[in-house]
Amino acid sequence: MSTSADRLLARHPQAGPAWYRAVARAAGTVMTLPGIRQVPPLARRAHAVTKDAGRATVQREPRVVRPSAATSLTVLCANLWHDWPRHQRWPARVASFAELAESVQADILLLQEVARTPTLSADHWLADRLDFALASTRANGDLDAIGFEEGPAILSRFPIGDVHVRQLTHGHNPLVRRAALGAQIETPFGPLLVVSAHLGLVQRHNAGQIRRLRGWVTDVSAGAVAVVGGDFNATEHRAEMTETRETWTDTFRQLHPHANGATHTRRSRDRRGWVHRRLDYVFVAQPTGAPWEVVECAHLDAPGGPHSDHRAVLARLAPAATP
Repeated sequence: MSTSADRLLARHPQAGPAWYRAVARAAGTVMTLPGIRQVPPLARRAHAVTKDAGRATVQREPRVVRPSAATSLTVLCANLWHDWPRHQRWPARVASFAELAESVQADILLLQEVARTPTLSADHWLADRLDFALASTRANGDLDAIGFEEGPAILSRFPIGDVHVRQLTHGHNPLVRRAALGAQIETPFGPLLVVSAHLGLVQRHNAGQIRRLRGWVTDVSAGAVAVVGGDFNATEHRAEMTETRETWTDTFRQLHPHANGATHTRRSRDRRGWVHRRLDYVFVAQPTGAPWEVVECAHLDAPGGPHSDHRAVLARLAPAATP
């Protein structure tokens, strides 16, 4: 395992409209001028949290490399729910998720809302606990400026190769960003692109992010197989999700075409009941010929207590049998 993290910079050609990029450049220039230390700390913090996503921290090798005779690959996808600024039971919930990952013998974790504070960086803590390799990126906040940041992460018991970051928002709200993180995993079955994505809440913005995500995965994968998991913040009956299932294999519906697929529960607007929705997915984007089969898919809660306000998605994949 390397003793320091690699730093990768990913550029985002659609990080925002022209006016927003111009303002961001101007603000960045101002912050480098002599005497800028006289600027009130609040202004410096505000500038820090408006920075685009883009830098990824990468720990390429797992701490322990174990011989693998596995016949399948276990992917566990979960929104860890940072719950800023309250962080309710957050350290306990992160530990509970680690127990879940161990209990299902996960090979690859696709995570969203992975929080970092001065006392606990969930991505590094999980990598140390599980002896996994790690790739993570900041989407929102700034650890140095406000003591908090969060973003997507990928953890793997196998080595990590190339890493890619894509900001999916257009920058209309400089304080809220949605991002996708991709990594090439060197599995025993060959290299595999995996992606962790977190999409927005506003439906019209979310629809565009889903389409941008599909296009970006197509470009990065270059026609090879990709496993895409995340909190899409979109129910499966939305038009954009129907389009996605026409292109990618929905691992849960592949095995459970009529089952209740809810992964998130919240109070109804009138506070009199509960709303159950499916927001979390694991897809397999693969060319014709189906090189991977879905062996198992389930929605899980951590055995040691709730790890999030979302259920995790487990998908076990196996190389398809050669005809």
